[in-house]
Parts: sequence; structure tokens; C-alpha cells
Amino acid sequence: MSENHHENYENMTERQKNRTIWSVITASSLGTLIEWYDFYIFGSLAIVLATKFFPADNPTAAFLSTLATFAAGFVVRPFGALFFGRLGDIIGRKYTFLVTLLIMGFSTFLIGCIPGYETIGFMAPVLVLILRLLQGLALGGEYGGAATYVAEYAQPHRRGYWTSWIQTTATAGLFISLIVILITKNTLSAEEFDSWGWRVPFWISILMVGVSYFIRKNMKESPLFAKAKSEGKTSKNPLKESFGNKFNFKFVLLALFGAAMGQGVIWYTGQFYAMSFLQKVMNIDSMQVDYLMATALLMGTPFFVFFGWLSDKIGRKAIMMAGMLVAILAYRPIYDSMYKSVNIEAKTVANNGIKETRTAAIHKDIASDSLITFHKETTFTDGTFIKKDSIVHWSAAGPVMKDGKVEEPKVTKSITLSNDTRWYLVFLVFIQVIFVTMVYGPIAAFLVEMFPVRIRYTSMSLPYHIGNGVFGGLLPAVATYLVTQGKDAGHPTWYLEGLWYPIGVAGVCLVIGLFYLKNKNNNIHD
Repeated sequence: MSENHHENYENMTERQKNRTIWSVITASSLGTLIEWYDFYIFGSLAIVLATKFFPADNPTAAFLSTLATFAAGFVVRPFGALFFGRLGDIIGRKYTFLVTLLIMGFSTFLIGCIPGYETIGFMAPVLVLILRLLQGLALGGEYGGAATYVAEYAQPHRRGYWTSWIQTTATAGLFISLIVILITKNTLSAEEFDSWGWRVPFWISILMVGVSYFIRKNMKESPLFAKAKSEGKTSKNPLKESFGNKFNFKFVLLALFGAAMGQGVIWYTGQFYAMSFLQKVMNIDSMQVDYLMATALLMGTPFFVFFGWLSDKIGRKAIMMAGMLVAILAYRPIYDSMYKSVNIEAKTVANNGIKETRTAAIHKDIASDSLITFHKETTFTDGTFIKKDSIVHWSAAGPVMKDGKVEEPKVTKSITLSNDTRWYLVFLVFIQVIFVTMVYGPIAAFLVEMFPVRIRYTSMSLPYHIGNGVFGGLLPAVATYLVTQGKDAGHPTWYLEGLWYPIGVAGVCLVIGLFYLKNKNNNIHD
């Protein structure tokens, strides 16, 4: 962590530098992957958490509240970027993202320990929100530190390739969260998972954080920052230099509105909104959605590295802008095809393929009333299977009236796909992941190269986390709201209404990026 460290690194052979940067990438990526796992386990279990931490009498409102709590973690990420970015530019990259790792790990573990709404009432969602905000603050400091750290070890002509390994960690963290959930579900019974098993993925994070902490603890500071610190060239006030200087602030705004916000909405559309759409709009069985998403993510993840490598050859801007353009043009046809792939009207019911049962239970609040459940299972010749429950509230005096009308039954539906349809949907999600890799693979190198070493951590972290945390993080909640509004209004393509948000944001970003960003790969700020 001195000038000697910088000189020693500069005097290494190319092979020695490659060995060193692989160790740097391993340590940085492992910690960042775990932080993303911690952050996204909440989103992966959003449907379950809605039933645990929010009132159960309005499932749609509970799910929207869960998505809003999920989004809150994104909204505070820019504040984490400012706070930890400043520390990273003053005291160093290494120690700052050691702190963020610990905050994230303990917050995730504690979410798995909070009693449910039925036990402690409104304190449950309040405590979840507080811990979710701490997660967001920690992640706001993590990514910029890891990306900067790797970039400052990388040879300038291979910066896109080396930093793209950090870019894989966000998708890998989501992938691992899905795998952990699937293993937990398959190990436990449905009743055990619903009762307490959903907490296990949160508890596991504390073990992974412990391993990552000890690996990171032995890392050295980046050679470029070590050199700047030994020469007395680090910033005493990174916030003022980043945002108070008109020249630097212009680049911060360009990074946000010309790249990061478009990248943010495409990342969350291709992964989180795709998962939410399959579960909530298409009513596909949640375990099957997890398998489907995990397969598509596994297939798509190597393309982060491919497009990072390609950006070293042809430039970062061309790849990112192309990714935004094809996503904008393709989203509506893709999601229309996804929705119509489960075309029940065109399917043939198998022989003896319909089973119906009726059960009644005393209403938990009104002893004289009953809750009647009509359960229907339908099997089709292609292997598609549908379970549908309609719950009717029936009083002693007859049907329950609400606002002068007979109360509508609560209907839940779960579809298990045929093998052909499942693979078709894997392909459509995979295409969306390719869009993600095009905009996300090169962006770490792109942002690092926009800012000088002395204020790099702060300057690149803020636009990245506003673009991803605010514009991207709000996407699931905003898109779900737009779909709900479209359905209530009777729009014929109500299921596509949520896409206007990512299309609009990415469109604005594309125009600004095309006209104002330069297509250069350089290290003039090193």
C-alpha cells in the first residue's frame, strides 16, 4: 500500500500481472457476488415475503408493498455511493469495501430473523425496510470499489475484458439466489418452506460473507491508488471535486443520462421484470419460473465477458448503444410472445383431465360465516397443468355483499408448463439477458475511464447507482403498477403496459448517448 507496491507491480512481467489480476478478480468478484446474492435474495422471494411481512387481506397491495420495499434498497444506493465513494477516494478501495461487505451480510441475515406480520404487526415491515435500506447503502459502496479496484490493476488495453468479470457477479448473484431457493424448496416440504424454510437463504449469507471477508482482508491496495497516495495526490474532498467542479460534473451527468440509466432499466427488465412477469402476469408455477430463469441466466452469463472483451477491440459506446436499441425494438414483441405462449384456448384437455373439489372452513374472524374454496385441476394433452382456487366468502344470510354487489371471489392460479413451452420461454428470457450483457459488460471500464484516479470511486459510483438504483430499481414496482392499471382499464394488451417504462428511459438514454458520448477507449485520466 505504498509507492513500492506500485513500482513492484509496474516491474512485473505480463504473465505475473495476469496472475496478480486473476487473484484480484477472484477476491473482488467473490465478495461482490455475495453482496448481490444478499441483495437479490429479497427480490427472488418477493412473492413469499409479501405474505409474511404485510397484511394478507389484499395480496396485490402486499406484493406491491414488497416490491416498493425492494425498490427502497435501490433508491438509497446513490447515498451509499456518495458516503462510501468519498471514503474510498480518501482512505482506499480495499478497506471501504470490507466495511460494505459486513454491513450487507449482517443486514441480510437479520431479515431472515424478523418475526412475521401476524406476530409483531407493523413492526415487521418497518424492520424489513430499515434493513433493506442498510443493504442499499452497502451495495452503493461495494460496486464502485470493486470495479475501480480491478480496473486499476488491469492493463489499459484489456480493461474491458478484466472488468467484465466483475459484471458477471450481479447476474451470478441472482443465479445463486435462485439455486439456493430451489435446493431449499426441494429439501423441505411445501409446508416447511412456507413456515420457516424461506428464511434459510437469508441465514446462509452469513457463512458466505465470513469466507469472503477473510479473503478480502489479505488484499493489497490498488497500485494506482497506492501511487497517488504516496505522492500526496489523493483528494481531500472528493465530493466537491466530483460535483462542485463543472468540468467533472458534466461527465457525471453524461455517465448517468447517456449510459447508466438505460443500462439500469435493461438489466432489471431482462432479469427481475421477466421473472415477475412470468410469476404474476402469466401465473406460472414459481418453482418452474426459478428453473427457467436460472437456465437462461447460466446460458447468458459468459456473454458479459465476451462483450467486455469486444469493447477493448471496437469501443464501449458502440456495443452499449446497440444493446439499448435492440432492446427498445424487441421488448414488446418478446413479451407478447411470452404471454401468448401459454395459449390455453388452443390446447386439448386430456381424458379425465379435469378434477374439481369443494371445501368449506369457518371464517377466522366471523364464526357464522364460511370460506368456500373451489379447487380445480386441469391437465392438457401437451403436458400443461393448471391449478385454480376460487375462494368465496359466504355468510349465514347468503352471499356477502360489498358496495352493493356480491363480493368477488379471490382467485389464484398456477400453471405448470409443457416441456416445449418451457424451453421456448427460456430462449426468450435468454435473448433479454443478451441485451443485458451488451449494455452491462463494457460499462465498468467505460465509467472508470471517464474519471481521474483521485475522484474515480466517488464519480463513477454515483451515476451508476442512480441509473441502476433509482431508474432500474423502481422498474419492478412501476411496471407492475402500469400492468395493473392497464388491466383494470380493460386495455387489450394490458400485459405489455409495464414495458413503456424501460422503453421510455432507455430511449432517452440512447439519444443522449449517441450524440454526446465519445467512442474512445483511453486511460488519459490514469
